[in-house]
Parts: sequence; C-alpha cells; structure tokens
Amino acid sequence: MDGRRGASLQQRALCGVKDFVGSGASDALSLVTSPVVIAMWQPLAQALGWPKKALGWSDIAALASNPQGWAAYGHPEYGAFKFGHTHPDTSNSGLDSVLAEYYAAAGKTRDLTTDDISNSKTRAYLAGIESSVIHYGESTGFFATEMFNRGPSFLSAAVMYESLVVQSYDTAQYPKAKSFPPVVAIYPKEGTFLSDHPYTIPQAPWVSTAKRTSAELFNDYLLAQPQQAKALRYGFRPAVTKVAPLSAPVDAAHGVDPAQPSSLLQIPGAQLIRQIKSSWDEQRRKVSVMLVLDESGSMNDSLNGKRKIDAAKEGLKSFVSLLGDADQVGLTVFSDSAQVLAPIAPLGDQRAQLNHAIDGIRAGGSTRLYDTVAEQVDALKSASGSSIKAVVVLTDGLDNGSHRSSADLANQLNDNGADAGNALKVFTIAYGSDADKTGLQRIAQAPLTHGRRCYGARTTGAELSASRDAAAVRAGLARARPQGLAGRGSPQRPQRPCRDARGLFPRGRWPGACRRAATAAGGAGAIGA
Repeated sequence: MDGRRGASLQQRALCGVKDFVGSGASDALSLVTSPVVIAMWQPLAQALGWPKKALGWSDIAALASNPQGWAAYGHPEYGAFKFGHTHPDTSNSGLDSVLAEYYAAAGKTRDLTTDDISNSKTRAYLAGIESSVIHYGESTGFFATEMFNRGPSFLSAAVMYESLVVQSYDTAQYPKAKSFPPVVAIYPKEGTFLSDHPYTIPQAPWVSTAKRTSAELFNDYLLAQPQQAKALRYGFRPAVTKVAPLSAPVDAAHGVDPAQPSSLLQIPGAQLIRQIKSSWDEQRRKVSVMLVLDESGSMNDSLNGKRKIDAAKEGLKSFVSLLGDADQVGLTVFSDSAQVLAPIAPLGDQRAQLNHAIDGIRAGGSTRLYDTVAEQVDALKSASGSSIKAVVVLTDGLDNGSHRSSADLANQLNDNGADAGNALKVFTIAYGSDADKTGLQRIAQAPLTHGRRCYGARTTGAELSASRDAAAVRAGLARARPQGLAGRGSPQRPQRPCRDARGLFPRGRWPGACRRAATAAGGAGAIGA
C-alpha cells in the first residue's frame, strides 16, 4: 500500500473514525503533493554546510544542545537556535515532525518498534530537539507567516511544507520578507514524509450512481492540465506530471530541490503512533502560563446567552484540563486591585486547588488592566526555568484603574533582540463590544507578543479550551477546523485544490462545468485533504 494512503488509514484508525474510503489503489487518488521539509534561512543553512552537505535531524539536535547557539557556527548575531513545529494533535506537519524525530533517533526509515520509542537514548534525542522549540502552534501556515514576516530573530527554522518555502519568495504575500535573507528547504537526510492531497468519493449509502459519476467528472477536471498547472504555481507538486511537468517555481530559485526527497519514511501503525505521541508529550518543552482574568463588575453582563464571567471560568477550567501535570500554571484576578489566587507551580500539585479557585471567582469592581498585566509579565520573565512562558489575559472592559497606558505596556513588551522568538508570549482576549480593543490590539501587536491577535466578542470559553498548549493559545482561541476525512496536510487558502476547488480560480471565474460537477459531488461528499 502507498505510504501516503497508509498514513490516511492509520490516522483515521488512530482517531477511531469510521472508514468511508476504500483501500484500493484508485480509491484516494492524489491531486498534489508537497514534501515535509525544515525551512531555514539560507545564511544559517550555509553555516551548517548546505548545500554541499546533506543536513537533517542530527544537525538540528546538535544545534539545539549547543549552549553557544549560532555563535558556534560563526553567526552570533542570530543568538540561540530557535526551532518550531506544530502540535501533533492538531496538525499533520506536527505529527510528521515528531515521527521523523523518532525515526532519526532510532537510525531507521521503517519498522520502528516500541523498544525504539522507549529507549533512553531516543528519549534524550527527542528532549534535546524539543528544548529548542519556541512554542507549538496549531497551524503550519501560522509558523510560515510568523517566520517569513519576523525574520531570524523569531525563528531559526521550522517544519513546514515545501510549498510554503516556495511561497516565501512571494513578496506580495509576505512583504516583510524583503528585509530578511531567503529561506531554503532542508530535506532531512534521515528521511521525511510527503504531504498528500487526495480526492476520494466516500463509500457510503448516500452516494448514488449519479453523484458518483459527477464526482468522478470533477476529479478528472482537477487532474486536467490547467488545474494541475495552477497548483504548481502555488508551489505544489502536480500528481500528473505528464500534463504539468515539475518546473518553476519548484526549483532552486525558490529555495527548493525538485530532485528531493531522496528517502521517504514508513508510516507507523496506529498503536505505535499513540505510543510515540505519549512519549513525545513527556519529552516536549513544558509551558509556564499565568492566567489573568478580569473580575470587574461588567463581567457579570451577558454575552451569547451566558454571563461573561461564567464563560471565562468555563474556558479556563477546560484549558487547564488539557495541560500536563508537569506544565506550570498560575491564576491572577483583577478589578480594583490584582490578586494572585494561585502562584505559578506544577499543575499536578495544584490541579484541584486551581479549579476550586476558578469556581470561586466573583465579578465586581473596576478594571485595573494594564498595571496587572505589566506586573505579571515582569514576574514571569524573572522566573527561572527553560519552559515556554506565556501570559493569557481575559478582559471585557476599558482600563480605569491603572497608572500605565496601553502604550506604556506595549513599550514594556517590546523585544526585538536576536532571541525575540524565545521571549515571553502575551495573549489578549476581549470579551464583548465594550472592551478596549484598540489598547488590547496594541499589546497584541507588540514585538514581544509575536503578533498575538486581540480576540473579540465572539470568543467563548469553549474556544479557549480548544488549545493543546499554553503557548499556542492563539491557535486554540480560533474556532477549531474540522479535520479532513482523508489525506495529510492542510495548505492555506487559496491553495486547497480539493477541499475548496474555488481556490484554483479567480473570484467569479469558476468554470461552469466544474461548478455543476462540484455541486453534484458535494452532495456525494467528495472530499480532499
């Protein structure tokens, strides 16, 4: 069975999803692919020996464990090595990254075993690499945007799809990229995976003969030359190279190598993936997060049918439930003054007490917002330890009790040094239309916060609980996207050739034949990755 097809089946088995996709060779035909690569700034890759030397996870491990960082390779101006990959629970590239790390540690490309995963050397190898991760995001596209717009001080390298490296050369999409060196793709010498984007017609009772015929017509349309060529322009590798030969922009001029990857890794079985994810959770870089909640009187007001204070408390408890015992969490509330209800400490030692403290919060008083945030940022910055540090702020009102202004706080958060990517993260969440969104946006856009957006009135407690990592709160606050039933990888709009076929065409120019076929196929549930 094709490794990419196997990945799809294993992922569904892992999630306990009923399989509506057949196991035949023609049941999930690929539309486009994109190798999973390590994107790195060209001068940094050259310092490691690229392109003459094949690079991989062993080089990442050596960088991560070197206390001198880039100074050991002649580039002290780039500070420490700052690495990024998405969370394996929420992103395919994150899972691919973790699986590849385990393979590299074991020195294998297939037949990974439980003994390989539990081996002490393997665990140490993983812990070394993960120690350099600045945080675990939900979206591969998020890492690309942050890296290409913020430069080497934010991220030295990140795991993403080859197509995103190609797109990094598009200065219209990433205008700030002109200020930084070009990005190149590292195809790990130990092996990697292909992100596949297949098209399938579910084997289900609701798929009539007419719908199947329409869906097959639509599949043929997507595999035709104009659509395959359009996908290539976005940096994807066409599935049908005889109608759209692999060419620019998948070339050296855009930081990639069409002859790579030279080695592909085998997808482990579902049970082994569970063991890998469990082991990774023990080795990953831990988080230290201070939750800062507005308990002023206005939090008693209703939002979306629920008191804002109740929604916030519900979200905090759900969020806390997703963190591990070794992660560190604290809780501060503020109105007329600030009170630390729970100092930052390992969650396993205080989970019950923290939930009890959240239950006991009552709203009343004014809003001492900026002073409280400033105090908690300073306290957390001065705390010892190598964990990812974050402050999460939930508020609904205008500050009317601080000495500082939002501009004062934003200046305090300004950190543009060589290691800005390792700086403490601040996430601001606005509840309701009366919140000071201008002030919160100013804080969220401060360099130290790495562009964490100010979330508005539609944010609910349930959305806060979606996060799998305290330093990825930004991703968790966004509404969760349903995972595709088949395939691996989730390129950003407009590059979804199957999930959103309209993305292949200019607005208003979607061909009639394609539109009619898609309408019928949509009823059949024709899907892609």
